Amino acid sequence: MKFVLIILLSILQIQFAQSNRFDSLVTKGIKEIYNIQFDQAKKTFDLVKKEYPEHPAGKFFSAMIIWWKITLDRDNESYDEAFEDSLEDVIDFCDDILDEYPKNVDAIFFKGGALGFRGRLYALRKEWFNAALDGKDALPLVFEAYKIDPTNEDVKLGFGIYNYYAESIPEKYPFIKPAMVFFPNGNKSKGIEQLKIAAQKAKYANIEARFFLMTLYYQFEEDYSESLIYAKPLHEDFPNNPIFEKYYGRLFIKKGNYKKAAEIFSGIYKKCKNGYKGYNKKLKREAVYYIGNNFYMQGKLDSAKRYFSECEKLSKEVDVNLDEESGFLINAALYVGMINDRLGLRDEAVKKYKQVLSYREYGNSHKKAKKYLKKPRRH
Repeated sequence: MKFVLIILLSILQIQFAQSNRFDSLVTKGIKEIYNIQFDQAKKTFDLVKKEYPEHPAGKFFSAMIIWWKITLDRDNESYDEAFEDSLEDVIDFCDDILDEYPKNVDAIFFKGGALGFRGRLYALRKEWFNAALDGKDALPLVFEAYKIDPTNEDVKLGFGIYNYYAESIPEKYPFIKPAMVFFPNGNKSKGIEQLKIAAQKAKYANIEARFFLMTLYYQFEEDYSESLIYAKPLHEDFPNNPIFEKYYGRLFIKKGNYKKAAEIFSGIYKKCKNGYKGYNKKLKREAVYYIGNNFYMQGKLDSAKRYFSECEKLSKEVDVNLDEESGFLINAALYVGMINDRLGLRDEAVKKYKQVLSYREYGNSHKKAKKYLKKPRRH
């Protein structure tokens, strides 16, 4: 009996060590993704695939590297096909496991996760029906995984995203409502509650849950104080993540704290100039706009003009393939005109106002330009 007990304890110790090793690798790789250390993350998840070839986590989180490349520049669709192919590989891998072991909780969970993230890509591309279909297929898998293992708090990310989107998206885009009659009802408040549980207790999905809460409070709920609760620690934990840092700065703009926002965007601007990964021209354009805006409000007109002029230049580069001018370009040109007037450079100001009138209307830009053409801007 004593001999049998020793053998059992030895087996349990080996399994526990493996579990610790697995969790350590996966957690390390996830943090590398959020730190925008994609090369390191790839090495980590290649190691997961090598050491745990029968587990879907390595393939799933390798796909998440591509997801974050998409996240860094959502207008760039060049990674979409690779992301969908990677997710399809995860789904096929999980299906092979489930053919032999129908109750394998890892295969069920990660298949649901792959379908859920494919749905998020479709939602990003405004392919709402395809997004809803993937959400509908993912939801029962996540429920099944939770039924098999009720201690798994990571599933709350999937529950929360579906519940929130299923109610909020039809509210924002009413034309989708007729299609949603075929899908389970959503519940925004319940979704938020589930996301908060995932943010606090999930093993692997806690960071993504915090990110999702930050963006839903910013974009849908317009509760900027609540969004800031998640933005601040995300930026502190991952200071070189441009998405987290950008939202952190934007929230201070929304709250009217332009000085603090300018401090944050000044940091972003330096990282853009120093070539940090993900700190691209589009983000640099946003940074110089808000820095210029802060200088303008302080009455530092020469500095403001320099940054607004840089915003114009960057906008023309960033917007080259767009059908219409961006708000950044239009507002920056208007500000340069107003500054020229205040500096006594009337002829240059008039040129800028006429330039604004050649652009599309944006936030009463034409009305303002016409007004300043008649009367110089002095305030």
